[in-house]
Amino acid sequence: METTDTVVKPVIGLSTYLEQADTAGCGALSAAFLPETYLAPIIAAGGIPTLLPPQPVAQGVIEILVSRLDGLLIPGGWDVDPALYGQEPHPRTDQPRPERDAWEQALIREALRQDVPLLCICRGEQLLNVTLGGTLHQHLPEVVGHGEHQLGGFQYNRIPVEVRPESQLAQLIGADIQLVPVAHHQAVDKLGEGLVASAWTEEHVVEAIEYPPATFAMGIQWHPEELSEDYGLFQGFVEAARAKYLSRLRPATPSSVADSPASFLATSVPAISVNPEAF
Repeated sequence: METTDTVVKPVIGLSTYLEQADTAGCGALSAAFLPETYLAPIIAAGGIPTLLPPQPVAQGVIEILVSRLDGLLIPGGWDVDPALYGQEPHPRTDQPRPERDAWEQALIREALRQDVPLLCICRGEQLLNVTLGGTLHQHLPEVVGHGEHQLGGFQYNRIPVEVRPESQLAQLIGADIQLVPVAHHQAVDKLGEGLVASAWTEEHVVEAIEYPPATFAMGIQWHPEELSEDYGLFQGFVEAARAKYLSRLRPATPSSVADSPASFLATSVPAISVNPEAF
């Protein structure tokens, strides 16, 4: 493979659903799948998507797998198990998928440890927050007083979000108020350790988070894969993955190892709280 910046196509792992599915050719069966909308922007940005179905987390498997990826995407799906953040389930919370939760949490932890670029969308953003010790609002309409964040019927509602100007997200999509497609009834409550909010709604609902110790680790509550007119976020993600691939071709120096963002995971990182009054 050629290794100039212009031709390298980084390999992007995407975790998948594992659910009962009705198919034309095989009938009803348990299947690993992911909507094509997640694949298209990765391909358009120059990446090679590869699917990672939920499976048992065996010792050593996650480390080897993540070491062979240049980037990792955790997509949307069913609600995160509230037991993971010490709460009883709300009546509107989905039946938990513990196998998927465990698989994706292991992927997230290892991606952060190896400083592999990480993009987490919707449920993925929530799981990133929970994995780092944060909590969730289990039913957002009870918090904000309306259901505009999730219309139902597999529809997306476009709502305005404010992006923090100095954030990594703003560098990719701009700091102006954005109209973004949303379909979520849960959201970040307490931020996980080391995370910062980088976008929010006018009701102070967190819509994006970042993990500054990493080169690229971002959670997006809305659905950027539905914004076919603007793949800026995916372009930035794939560029970070390309840089990760190229960095593995260069010998590490003692100073580069000491300064690696992964070293932050071995120490206690103070939590950064968000004060809604400051927005």
